[in-house]
Amino acid sequence: MKKQAKTRKRVIIPVAFISAVFLAAGAGLGLWLGRETKRMVAERFNQEQLTIAQNVARLIERELAFLKREILMLREDEALNGPEPTPETNRIIQLSLTRVIESGVWKIEIVDLEFQKIHIFTPNRHWYSKKEDMGSLNLPGIEELKGKGVWVSQPQVSASGIRMALASALPGELPRLLLFNVNISWFLSPFLRDIRSGQTGYSWVIDQKGRFLYHPRAEFLGKDAFEVRDKAYPGVPLGIIDFIQKNHMLKGEEGTGWYFSGWHRGITGKIKKLIAYCPVVISRNPPQFWSVAVVAPVFEIEGAVHRAFFRQFLLEGLVILAIIMGASTIILFELRWSRSLEREVEDRTKSLRKSEEKYRSLVESAEDFIFTVDSKGLLLSMNTFTANFFGGSPEQFIGKDLSCLFPAPVVKRQLKSIDLVVRNGKSVRDEFDVPVRDRKIWLSANYMPLRTEEGGIGGVLCIARDVTKNKNLQMQLINAEKLASLGTLAAGIAHEINNPLAIILGFCDLLVQRAEKGSQEYEDLKTIERQGFHCKEVVENLLSFARAEEGDSQSLDLNRCLQEVIAVVRHTLEMNHIELFMELSEGPLVVEADSRRLQQVFVNLINNAVAAMQGGGTLTIRTMGVRDKAVIQFQDNGVGIPEENMEHIFEPFFTTKPEGEGTGLGLFVSYGIITSYGGNITCESKTGDSHGTTFTVTIPIQVKGEKWLARS
Repeated sequence: MKKQAKTRKRVIIPVAFISAVFLAAGAGLGLWLGRETKRMVAERFNQEQLTIAQNVARLIERELAFLKREILMLREDEALNGPEPTPETNRIIQLSLTRVIESGVWKIEIVDLEFQKIHIFTPNRHWYSKKEDMGSLNLPGIEELKGKGVWVSQPQVSASGIRMALASALPGELPRLLLFNVNISWFLSPFLRDIRSGQTGYSWVIDQKGRFLYHPRAEFLGKDAFEVRDKAYPGVPLGIIDFIQKNHMLKGEEGTGWYFSGWHRGITGKIKKLIAYCPVVISRNPPQFWSVAVVAPVFEIEGAVHRAFFRQFLLEGLVILAIIMGASTIILFELRWSRSLEREVEDRTKSLRKSEEKYRSLVESAEDFIFTVDSKGLLLSMNTFTANFFGGSPEQFIGKDLSCLFPAPVVKRQLKSIDLVVRNGKSVRDEFDVPVRDRKIWLSANYMPLRTEEGGIGGVLCIARDVTKNKNLQMQLINAEKLASLGTLAAGIAHEINNPLAIILGFCDLLVQRAEKGSQEYEDLKTIERQGFHCKEVVENLLSFARAEEGDSQSLDLNRCLQEVIAVVRHTLEMNHIELFMELSEGPLVVEADSRRLQQVFVNLINNAVAAMQGGGTLTIRTMGVRDKAVIQFQDNGVGIPEENMEHIFEPFFTTKPEGEGTGLGLFVSYGIITSYGGNITCESKTGDSHGTTFTVTIPIQVKGEKWLARS
């Protein structure tokens, strides 16, 4: 028995010792593995936060670049060159405001430094002030500004918020500045308010002086980050975050780390947080930058790890009993739960990756043409919208030349812009038209350099936007202004001609009465009289357009009015071998107008169609109601109008008919009649194989009660 007890003791002691060693080794391994896992998860999480901060910084820089381009473009507009703003100046600036107001620009100012006078433009309003404090923004001298593109002020904190100004010197000898006043909170909020790093992480921004420009706590805005934290979080050690801000963020560096805070979304106390930060370049001359930070509490990241390790140590307690029966089982459990921890880490990593993908999707969801190329014009990447527009997927175009997307003249123009970006390292903006099937679109493209880690140009990013509608609207506005000026000029000329013309016709009538009928003198005088009345008719047409004369307006059905016109011209159409198709709306289209004047317009348009189809053809007349407008279309398959003549068709005396066959006033007068009723006339025409012309007339429909009489 004693021998067995000694033997058992000799066995138990080594086994107990070995078990204790294994237990200590297992416990030490578990603690080390826990620390390493926490460190690895924190580092990976911080890298994901850094990616988010970098993406946000680039978005802010891109939006600021847009404002700089906008102020430079506005500065070059001739409407701003005069000594005093005009209605045209106000219109141009109001258009610019509609484009930049969503970027935080709440007012635009023209500062006259010589007379200490400021013209202020806000949406739909313009006034000026002589006593506003122009020194609050510390504007540089006019000569210094003339040597720069756009000067950006330091953020200014006031009771109404945080603002900054973008300034540029206006051309000319007068010392005048163009200012964009930006509300920084409005400017930053779209990029930062929805950021979620993990579940509750958020972002904040400080300027070069360490003041908060954006923070979830509104009371922090505009205040010194060092001072406001000391007051808000007494007793919390803030040395680490102060060190990070002072030695890294305020020097324009990017990086990651951790610090202690006293607040997180309503939770107070000493809270450890992970932080990633990145600089935002505001201007390079003078150098100015902000710093954006993305933070999240460590307990949110370590929560999953703690739960996993809690289960691990609970099982290790059971392993202690298992060691007595077999120490080898410990390794099995360690391996099993190590794999469990790896899965937990992978799940957290996937969650962080989704957060990153959210910001990558901004590029994919943009309905702009976005692609990158190298210095030779080979495609490096593109978004889905661009690939879909050109009928493929991004993978089909990567590595190919720009000629697979654009025609040769456009590619040649783009390569010049790309070469400028590569050589100068600066953005280049251009506008060009691209033929797409049977039409063409206008693109406004911005080429920006993509820099490598060494500072070189690794590629060129192109962001292009379809501005066809803006181009068409611009042409319509120009044409409307041209016609308005011509109408005023025509009125003056018509009145000047009418007076001597009346005298000529009066004396001609006296001479006719004295001349013997049938004589050569009588016939000559009648010829003069006929030509005089012809001149009078031309003058009356000019006056009818210039004065926009109104006849006896009444409620009338456009369909019935058209049918009356067709009854008159049908024989003319048949004689010219023109086949007529009528597609009238089911219900009446009731408008307030003079039927005689409308019929004059319809006859002019039908006669133009007949003249365009000398060998015969088809004429289609359609009527329809579209919301509050009556629409009448006259479509022919004639020879069409050359593109170079399209801008002149509504001008007086412009005609392509031979001399003696037309005065060039038909469309001119028709345009005046329709616009006098609040309507419009537009024209689309093609030459070549698919030739033809369509004139579209729109007139407001008469309101009856609360319903429109049109059937749309």
